[in-house]
Amino acid sequence: MLIRASRTTGLLALVVWSVTVAGTLSGCGSEKKEGTDGGTHVGDRARQVAAAWDGSKAAGAWRHGYYPMGEAVQLPKGGLRGRADQLAYRNETFVLRGELPATAPRGGRVTWANGRSLTRPLAEADKAYKALARARVDGPHLTVTGAKLGQMTLPTSRGPAKVPAWLFTLEGYAAPLKRAAAIPSKLPTPPVKPARDLPGSPLDQLLQIAADGRTVTVIALHGACDDGPQVDVLETRGSVVLSASVKNPDDGDCTKQAKKRRVTVHLDHPVGDRVLLDAHMGRPLSYGQPQGPSPSWS
Repeated sequence: MLIRASRTTGLLALVVWSVTVAGTLSGCGSEKKEGTDGGTHVGDRARQVAAAWDGSKAAGAWRHGYYPMGEAVQLPKGGLRGRADQLAYRNETFVLRGELPATAPRGGRVTWANGRSLTRPLAEADKAYKALARARVDGPHLTVTGAKLGQMTLPTSRGPAKVPAWLFTLEGYAAPLKRAAAIPSKLPTPPVKPARDLPGSPLDQLLQIAADGRTVTVIALHGACDDGPQVDVLETRGSVVLSASVKNPDDGDCTKQAKKRRVTVHLDHPVGDRVLLDAHMGRPLSYGQPQGPSPSWS
């Protein structure tokens, strides 16, 4: 079992929220006071989470389920052409000028490289389209003229998998836009409850697991009066526990702002099929993107 502090590379501030944050980032001074022995506190919590998950029924369910860990949408081969189309996709502005399949098969097979597979219910084409076209604004738009059921390759908690997908035909494009149709498995009930007194705050989301599995990029929160977030990592045979905290919180007056930053965590061993966990919440860290549609766990 190994616990250490990760290097925070690429600490690019992505967005600043002007929100009132209760509890986790409510006072810079209180965070600093808690953080004086925060290393031990954080380490104890990480070990508690790992011990609860390793060998648990929840971990077994996780390893047998289908949990997307990458973007559910794949753009047409070669990408979108022109700024207008890119803006339309980013703003989720689509127009339907054609017929979509009225029904979908009851289930479709998700297949992994090792030959194992799982049958999952499929979202209907109309529901998948509405997940893309969530905006109702004037301006540039992408036009969908039809759809058919096909496949796409998607990163999952068990490695890359071939997943049933709706292939949407876009006006002006020879290749389709793909959107995963398989509905993710239900998230198992965590065997440990969220922490209430841990310094810092939960990680906001998982952005990427590198192809070699040795680096994980996440979005972490921090306050307006500190030097940014840091993420400690605890690796065990069954899990990788990430604990977010802040560096050098300020004792003085500060505004109640929360900032988001990208943090890259370096691991000693590839993630593999280990469960990637958030120490604060005691549950798997969900995938998401700052912009654009992403998969959600049921």
